[in-house]
Amino acid sequence: MTRIVIIQGHPTSESRHFCHALADAYAEGAIAGGHQVRFIKVSELDFPLLRSKDDWESTAAPPAIAAAQQALAWAQHVVIVYPLWLGGMPALLKGFMEQAFRPAFITGGAGAGTSWKTALKGRSSRIVVAMGMPAVAYRWYFGAHSLRSLKRSILSLVGIGPNRHRSSA
Repeated sequence: MTRIVIIQGHPTSESRHFCHALADAYAEGAIAGGHQVRFIKVSELDFPLLRSKDDWESTAAPPAIAAAQQALAWAQHVVIVYPLWLGGMPALLKGFMEQAFRPAFITGGAGAGTSWKTALKGRSSRIVVAMGMPAVAYRWYFGAHSLRSLKRSILSLVGIGPNRHRSSA
């Protein structure tokens, strides 16, 4: 049995979108397969955007982010579902990741000079990107820069891997 956290990265919670259906279908399949599933719905979290390096490194995470960090620490597998907006992830999802992946959380509170891959090492991920174009066009013409950035510059940096993806038109 795998412990799975699904990060619903669509910034709108008032109405149902394709991303919601994808995340729900993933959860239903996982539960039917005997896995445990928790959701982090970014649109429902109350947190400010970080505005300085000092805020990111030195201030405590807001309560909603601390709860999300606990879910990430519990998880063995992380699923991230988001729509492609202006070639990248929605700003609210990026802001969530900046808040959640603070140095104190990633290093397990070990402090400066500690490997970033300490706290979340050993977790895998699945990234699901909904977009209004064929996935091959996103990869070939646009270079899939948002997806590559998420995989390399965020998830791999914090120790999550392997990172697999699926693009849905």
